[in-house]
Amino acid sequence: MSENSAVTVLGLGPMGRALAGAFVAAGVRTTVWNRTPGRDGELVGQGALRAASAAEAVAASELTVVCVVDYDAADSVLRRADVAAALKGRTLVNLSADTPTRARDAAAWAADHGVRYLDGSIMTPTTTIGTPDGVFIHSGPKDLYDEHLPVLFALGGTHTHLGEDHGRAAAYDVALLDIFWTTMAGCAHALAVARAEGVTPGELAPFAMGIGAILPGAIEDMAAGVAAGDFSGAANPITSSASSMKHIIAASERHGIDAGVMRAAAGQAERVIGLGYGTDGFVRVTELVAGRLAEAANRG
Repeated sequence: MSENSAVTVLGLGPMGRALAGAFVAAGVRTTVWNRTPGRDGELVGQGALRAASAAEAVAASELTVVCVVDYDAADSVLRRADVAAALKGRTLVNLSADTPTRARDAAAWAADHGVRYLDGSIMTPTTTIGTPDGVFIHSGPKDLYDEHLPVLFALGGTHTHLGEDHGRAAAYDVALLDIFWTTMAGCAHALAVARAEGVTPGELAPFAMGIGAILPGAIEDMAAGVAAGDFSGAANPITSSASSMKHIIAASERHGIDAGVMRAAAGQAERVIGLGYGTDGFVRVTELVAGRLAEAANRG
């Protein structure tokens, strides 16, 4: 790492501390600041520099990385007059999580204030930061990304530039977290139903892992089908999916277990069937939730 490399980290929650720690460990001169005092003690002990204010922190480095809970929290810090003035002409990498619209809004604000801006998302937990297992995605000007990549590499893992549109990293983020959290909701529900039927979590887990192993191929097939406009259900029609969902709902509710998530999925399947697409696969739900399926049926 160059002797001139430097970074400021704003936000010292668990992820922010992990980011700052990785920069320090890589030999990057790292200035830190947090809205709530007292979270920087360990980092300062490791060699980080404590700033008395956000504006002072930003002025200490050409590159600032902000990682807070969402863009409301980021805006409350960055859009203060003294901080915005300190950021002018410098680069801001926003690794906070929010929507693509908020990312584009942040980019527009940055442009209006002379701030060079990259948006990004962290797709792995704090334990991966500074290791080969971290996954970072970025969007915004490619030349700006290339300029600061040597410092960002200190965070470890893989870094991928997804395009010039500042909202593109956030679009990937929300789509991928959609998969993660609906899967986690299904796991939590499955454990509750199994336990109600006398199956312990330890007994279920090995079989649940087997279900998880099916998902990569299923995701790949669904993605290929949507890309090609092929919603065939020759191997597993959506009528079969709807039937198995009914069994899950019945077994859950017999024990007083909330089946709201499964009822929502079953409702989508039934709507697809009701519109005349019962021979298609569950992938046809993609068109339903996007508001395109009814139009296709009406044209028929």
